[in-house]
Amino acid sequence: METIVTAGGAQLPRVGMGTFGSDKYGADRVSEAAAFALRAGYRMFDCASVYGNEDRIGRVLADAFAEGVCRREDLFIVSKVWNDMHGEGMALRSVAKSLSDLRLDYLDAYFLHWPFPNYHAPGCDGDARNPDSIPFSADRFMTAWRQLEEIHGRGQARYIGMSNMTTPKLEAVLPLCRVKPSLIEMELHPAFQQPALFDYCVARGMQPIGFCPIGSPSRPERDKAAGDVVDTEMPEVVNIAEAHGIHPALVCLKWSAQRGAIPIPFSVKEPQILANLRCVSEDPLTTDPLTDEEMRTLAAADKECRLVKGQVFLWEGARGWEDLWDMDGKIEGTGR
Repeated sequence: METIVTAGGAQLPRVGMGTFGSDKYGADRVSEAAAFALRAGYRMFDCASVYGNEDRIGRVLADAFAEGVCRREDLFIVSKVWNDMHGEGMALRSVAKSLSDLRLDYLDAYFLHWPFPNYHAPGCDGDARNPDSIPFSADRFMTAWRQLEEIHGRGQARYIGMSNMTTPKLEAVLPLCRVKPSLIEMELHPAFQQPALFDYCVARGMQPIGFCPIGSPSRPERDKAAGDVVDTEMPEVVNIAEAHGIHPALVCLKWSAQRGAIPIPFSVKEPQILANLRCVSEDPLTTDPLTDEEMRTLAAADKECRLVKGQVFLWEGARGWEDLWDMDGKIEGTGR
């Protein structure tokens, strides 16, 4: 497995496996896919408490260690604190639960899953709203981040990171951080490339990890909307796939890895799991890389089509999901 070394010194595999699938697949099916992936050669797994399967993933890891498939130090295991656990002391309890469920002594990385404490019931539909939802607040964010700094200081997480952020939010909180985030998760695929945010993070030593790297065809129905672009049907992606004799999904993964992100695709289908690994884990500079011209073609094909809109987190008075993402260049709901 080829690795990438971050500005902060973390060594991560070039590709990981996502484990968010429990809205469509049961926790046992997801853990079975993770078990196959681990034996196939995956060494990074992106987990989260809200996915509802960390206890099953923990059994997979324990079995792999017992059988000599891999050692703990060979893996890079990520988890995240959910929105309802941002309050004082709550993230500390959350990481303890994740460590217990995953049967680990430490995490390689621990993230704030979303930048606000807005909660939705698992499996809720896209029209659901929690009346307690509130706009982003740097002070509330830092209450949770201080706990992640403590988790890092205790050795319960080697690195800490942020997810689903925007540039205005990062500018509000980064000066307040005692421990800077080493990693950042963001939606990244050819139809939604976030170049400004991507470059902002890289310039500040935050390694991007890209979720929905092939456009997330298995995402929950609440995250699907009319007009969403299907990455694997984009003419630019299809044409490049034909030139290389590969599936369009693999073009998306190669694009992500060659751009410098770490894609975390999810699948429960063994042939797809293997193909996703093989197209990225070998050195893309020597094994059928996308050409410079193809990379330029894909960069120009960006449709600015966000798939995970997060509308279930909206607060009273918000105009629409766009307010979650500060599209006017300021933090919505605060006037900043």
